[in-house]
Amino acid sequence: MKKLLPFFLLPLFVLSVSTCANRGLGPQGGPVDSIPPRMVRSTPLNGALNYQKKQVEIGFDEYIQLDNPSENVIFSPPQKQQPLIEARGKHIRITYQDTIQPNTTYTIDFGNGVQDNNESNPMENFSFSFSTGTNMDSLEVYGTLIDAETLTPLKGVIVGLHTCQDDSAFEKLPFTRIGKTNSEGEFTIRNIKEGTYRLYALQDLNRDYIYQPGERIAFCDQPIKPYITVRTEIDTIWRDSVTNDSVYHLPDSIYTAEYFYFEPSDILLQSFEEDMQHTYLERVERTERRNIKFAFVGKQPSMPQLKALNNDSSPSWDWLKETKYTFNPKGDTLTCWLLDTTTIKTDSLCLVLSYHKTDSAYQLQPQTDTLWAVYRMTQAEKTALKKKKRKKTEQKETIQILEIKSNARNTFEVFDTMQLTLPTPVSRIDMNALHFEKQNDTLWVQQPCQYQATDEAQHTWRILTDVQPGATYRLTVDSAAVADVYGLTNNAQTFTWKVKALDQYATLRVHVEENNPLFIVQLLSERDQPVREQRVKNSEVMFRNLAPGTYYMRIVVDSNGDGKWTTGSWKQKRQPEQVFYFRKKMTLRANWDFEETFTFQQVPLLEQKPRSLIEKATNANKKK
Repeated sequence: MKKLLPFFLLPLFVLSVSTCANRGLGPQGGPVDSIPPRMVRSTPLNGALNYQKKQVEIGFDEYIQLDNPSENVIFSPPQKQQPLIEARGKHIRITYQDTIQPNTTYTIDFGNGVQDNNESNPMENFSFSFSTGTNMDSLEVYGTLIDAETLTPLKGVIVGLHTCQDDSAFEKLPFTRIGKTNSEGEFTIRNIKEGTYRLYALQDLNRDYIYQPGERIAFCDQPIKPYITVRTEIDTIWRDSVTNDSVYHLPDSIYTAEYFYFEPSDILLQSFEEDMQHTYLERVERTERRNIKFAFVGKQPSMPQLKALNNDSSPSWDWLKETKYTFNPKGDTLTCWLLDTTTIKTDSLCLVLSYHKTDSAYQLQPQTDTLWAVYRMTQAEKTALKKKKRKKTEQKETIQILEIKSNARNTFEVFDTMQLTLPTPVSRIDMNALHFEKQNDTLWVQQPCQYQATDEAQHTWRILTDVQPGATYRLTVDSAAVADVYGLTNNAQTFTWKVKALDQYATLRVHVEENNPLFIVQLLSERDQPVREQRVKNSEVMFRNLAPGTYYMRIVVDSNGDGKWTTGSWKQKRQPEQVFYFRKKMTLRANWDFEETFTFQQVPLLEQKPRSLIEKATNANKKK
């Protein structure tokens, strides 16, 4: 809430500012300068009326510098052509490029950008304004912008007002008045005219102050109407009573004063990115002779269709008939595995790819491209070919082996699943040649299990079984148990792993103040990323087998029941799903049971997220 000085104290304040001593060039040494610059003159005066010129000059009492003016200085109303800013010596000169509009209040918000030249002490929240008409618009609104999913304050985001009540103005017209969020996500929009407005936040990527699909946004559900309130408060004037020993501060008189507050002053905007992304073909690559990869930006809704084209360097038949297709788990990379020997040896292959691509409105549309998949020999292959030609004898080919990899390791989590991974599609696997065993003392005992392929090409296999905490297991794969589509087989391999014992884990029981089945409690890492989650049942959740360490916690209100946090939608005028944070950090130790009570309704949303997580997010953004 913004509080202004009572009118009868303003002359005293002005007198105290004007009598401050000037700092000159004194001797070297002494205390470090901690006093920010002070404005001493300007053309026009700050708050001037009927000023029609395009140039503003501001003078200060010491040499100054402007910190990143293109980012820190905000002009309101927003300008199509950014004004020119020059900072020289003790002066700042600003020249407007757009036409100056009549009867308009212009605001130059420097934030903390004006600093002294020696110690970089900033003038905090420095703002300058003038009017081209006979009145100065003087209303203000205040608020905070946070990320809707993580509750992290967002810095450097434009927050703007529209006089037009139609939501289409956000997509067609620049803002009427704007402000910008600081490092705490706080924003101020100054010099507002009386009226009713729509309020938005916009991560304006192209700086046109108009929403474009794909830009991060926030919006107020209801219109706002800025106003000033007057409150009567009782204050005390103190006097000093000096004795031989000390100074006593005694009440001299009590007075009643009227203070003026700008409202609304507690707006909370929750920013989100809509669930939309441009989808298109990014590249086609053939780094190996045996396959062609099609990398997309965004997930393809269905399997793309391929058609072979004949050309001078390709086979005369449809070489795509003898292929296998695999999609990666994200659905954004299609691999075409070539099986025909003649096709594999052909350097350039021509094909037609039919897939889906988004248009400018982020709508998926069918797209067909004619593409070339060209294989270029590596330097090692070129060298080997030269040696072969020079010696005129065939070199003995290295016997290729199908290598099987696994996620087995000495310390295996009790909740993990053992997996086998192969580099190429599998054509045959002999389950009888796979031996899954558990160690009992010095003996290995066969254990029942199921082998499950996780994809159509059978690249990855999961071993489904009940494991015993603290036990040691091994999987033996006999020689030639697995063959890929190119006829390669494996050597005999053995994988051994030990499952952690239960006394190496912690248990956490969480009591939730509201028994809401839509609540999903998420445990978070120190990087603010979910590591475990569970839906609330009977006002609590139980997390077992937690690795010792530091955790945080939040609740996602899964309003649509899809099992995850859902972002907002501008088109549907839908806010993102609510998120609440547990206020403190939790340190869990092995072989301990912990209990916490998650209360959030009595805690303001801006006070919920632990400060340590906010600081880490802020530092991470600075490094980007």
